[in-house]
Amino acid sequence: MQNLRLRVMRAADVPAVTALNAGASPAVNLLEEDELAALHGMSDVALVATNRDREVIAFLLSLGMGQPYESENYRWFEDRGVRHQYIDRIVVAPSAKGTGVGRALYESVFERARERGVSEVTTEVQLDPPNPGSVTFHEHLGFQRVAEQRTRGGSVLVALLARAVY
Repeated sequence: MQNLRLRVMRAADVPAVTALNAGASPAVNLLEEDELAALHGMSDVALVATNRDREVIAFLLSLGMGQPYESENYRWFEDRGVRHQYIDRIVVAPSAKGTGVGRALYESVFERARERGVSEVTTEVQLDPPNPGSVTFHEHLGFQRVAEQRTRGGSVLVALLARAVY
C-alpha cells in the first residue's frame, strides 16, 4: 500500500473512526461518536493511518495512567499497580491488513511509553468471541498473557496482555 500516512487523530476524524470501529465488531465493542470522542479526549496517543485518498484505514487509541476511563480492562491494569501505557483499541481496515500499519501504530505507543518511563504497555484481546488474528499479532510483538477476565456482564472473555518497555 503506497502513500500510507500516520498522523495524529483530529476531532474531525471521529465519524470515520466510529465507522471503522463499527466494522470491526464484535472484535471491538461498539461505540457511539460521543463515546469515541470522549475516549479520544482521554488518550495521549491517538493516531490514524490514511491511504492515498486520505481515507482513514486504521486507528489506535492509547491512554496513560490515571485517566477517569471506566473500562473494566483499563481499571484492571490501573488496580494492578504497575506503571503502564494502555492500548484501548486498534482497528485496521481489511484493505490495510498485512501492510505493517498495525505494527507502526504500536511502535508509536512503545515510543510514548519509553518517553514516559513506564515499565510496560498493556492491552487485551478477546478470546470469546474469538479474535485469533489479534492474538497472533500481539504474540509476534512480544505481549504476554498476565490474566483473563470476563467483561460486559460476562458475555466476553478477554486475555489481559502486557509487554515490557525496552
